[in-house]
Amino acid sequence: MDRRTAIKSLGIVATSLAVTDRLSAQAASVAPPPAGPFTLPALPYAYDALEPYFDAQTMHLHHDKHHAAYVNNLNAAFAAHPEAVQWSEKSVDELVAGLATVPAGLQTAVRNQGGGHANHSLWWLTLGKGGDAPKGELATDLNKKFGSLSQFEDKLAAASLSIFGSGWAWLTLAADGTLTIETTPNQDSPLTAGRTPLLGVDVWEHAYYLKYQNKRADYVKAFYKVVNWDAVSAKYAGLVKKA
Repeated sequence: MDRRTAIKSLGIVATSLAVTDRLSAQAASVAPPPAGPFTLPALPYAYDALEPYFDAQTMHLHHDKHHAAYVNNLNAAFAAHPEAVQWSEKSVDELVAGLATVPAGLQTAVRNQGGGHANHSLWWLTLGKGGDAPKGELATDLNKKFGSLSQFEDKLAAASLSIFGSGWAWLTLAADGTLTIETTPNQDSPLTAGRTPLLGVDVWEHAYYLKYQNKRADYVKAFYKVVNWDAVSAKYAGLVKKA
């Protein structure tokens, strides 16, 4: 190797090391997610557990990125309002349910970020391989209210497809024991209206676009293949027992 080649090679190595150092410094300078009272719940199954209906990449992004962002943003909002420390001791469901009583400076964050956190925390638990149909009281009461499981699914699907833009379609339970299908925009929660969500269909595009693109109807049809009816039935039975 002649002197000119050697100098050129050393220059390349030096440049490479400089770029590596710069990237390392940039990575180190990225602020970690704000610590706080709210945490991202672990996904209760593998990312690919719901294949082929819900793909692993979507599940990874949905849980680890989108849901995590709601949690991080909610923690950041509370960090910016240290005077509201007593509110940070409540569960996210309690905050969303009592939105009107939350300090004004936190209401938007609780509605949007807290709603996203609450909605998704329920969502993961209602998905899985638990049973092909409702059981016990829920099976009986769905049939009474909607005529059959098939008719209920048709109505919930219709509600899901009726949403303009982003939002959720829900099966909810009112304080008087009434089962209702309803919709909410964005990350609003039925909890704020005094109703308990039992099952929700997330129709934000991040929930389905990688696999289904603009075919929301196909996604909603696939949703029924991954409902954990055992979990939904157990939640309903617990609520009815307390009433």
